[in-house]
Amino acid sequence: MTMKVRDVTPTAENSTNFNIVPDVETVVGSTLDNLKAAVAGETGASAKYAEFSRLAKEAGYDQISRQFAATSAAEQIHIKLEVAEIQKKEPTYVPPEAADAKGFQTDVNLISGALGEIYETSDMYPNFIKVAIDEGESSAELVFTRAKLAEAVHAELYMDAYNNIDAPDDRKFYLCPVCGYIHKGDDFEKCPICFAPKSAFKEF
Repeated sequence: MTMKVRDVTPTAENSTNFNIVPDVETVVGSTLDNLKAAVAGETGASAKYAEFSRLAKEAGYDQISRQFAATSAAEQIHIKLEVAEIQKKEPTYVPPEAADAKGFQTDVNLISGALGEIYETSDMYPNFIKVAIDEGESSAELVFTRAKLAEAVHAELYMDAYNNIDAPDDRKFYLCPVCGYIHKGDDFEKCPICFAPKSAFKEF
């Protein structure tokens, strides 16, 4: 279960999985508005996954705890990139603080994580990418695109963990520091989203 490496890095222009779901939930504004909304969403997600990691560790799910920790860190990468884009236009912008996060049983937390990532990859980010393209905001488009692609993999990994919650293995997770892609296991050479080398990845 991996994302295959293509000859070129995936973009909205050379990929066919950037369509927007029909029942849109996202409130769409300008690219600047959308960047701020993305930061708010990712901030909440990162805090939620950190709490889910703590709860999974307490419940004895070491591998899942590491997975939640890796995904929380991935969202921090997205936040950093999006804040940098905002501060190009608003240098004094300060990102919001995360609200207190609440978790439940680990299997339910995995479903919650998957649902959140599916929303981001199929609704929020495709909408934000379309606006960025329309407005000629190529730098923001790249940030949104990489986040969108990474979130899809996060969702897939959450569902894999859910399906195998009682049959864990000893594989580790590897986080791309450039785009937030996560790979389970060490059977890869580079990031399939941004082509960062394996040597740059952080192990969880």
